[in-house]
Amino acid sequence: MNGTAHAAIGAAAGYVVANTVHASPSATLLLVGLGSVSGLIPDLDIDGKLRDRLTLSHEVVQTVAQIIGILMIIYSLYEGSAKEKWLGMAIGIGMTAISSKIRQKHMLTITGIGVLAGGFSLQELWLILFGIYILIASFVSHRSYTHSLLGVIFFAFIASRFEMSLGIEGVYYTCLAGYISHLIADLKILPFNKKGVKLFLPLSSKEI
Repeated sequence: MNGTAHAAIGAAAGYVVANTVHASPSATLLLVGLGSVSGLIPDLDIDGKLRDRLTLSHEVVQTVAQIIGILMIIYSLYEGSAKEKWLGMAIGIGMTAISSKIRQKHMLTITGIGVLAGGFSLQELWLILFGIYILIASFVSHRSYTHSLLGVIFFAFIASRFEMSLGIEGVYYTCLAGYISHLIADLKILPFNKKGVKLFLPLSSKEI
């Protein structure tokens, strides 16, 4: 099933939750949007369709890192003690060298680190957990752990903290319903799916 269909099903789940909790028009719009996004989240894994849409082009990050590295080298040459100069130059050279190795497949990991850092900066537990989720997703194969019960449980905890942070009823159930709807839509028992999901990882790698 493609991303548009997953987003549409998730949005429908959000609308059902909004009606169930008698949400206001603005809250309904929010829940529909959250359902749509949550319906796409499982595809954040390493080969998922959402990966390249979420992340920047690696050339952008590569260029920015190289510019920062060069500026750090120049700055270190003119400022600081001898020790600070050598340390600054070493870091700048290291950044420039490492940035040349950045590829598109690394961008999801970099995004996860960025979200994690943002969570610590804002002191938002749900954002920290989401950063961890993205980091893990960047290393697992498609339709594996993000499409398993473990993924559901982890995302449910993120959603519960997200609802606590927003203080809007229905956020938890919307996010959870959107996520689960993705897994159901990817089941092998459905006629349009050639592959299924490994729902019971790591206990079983059988596709369902």
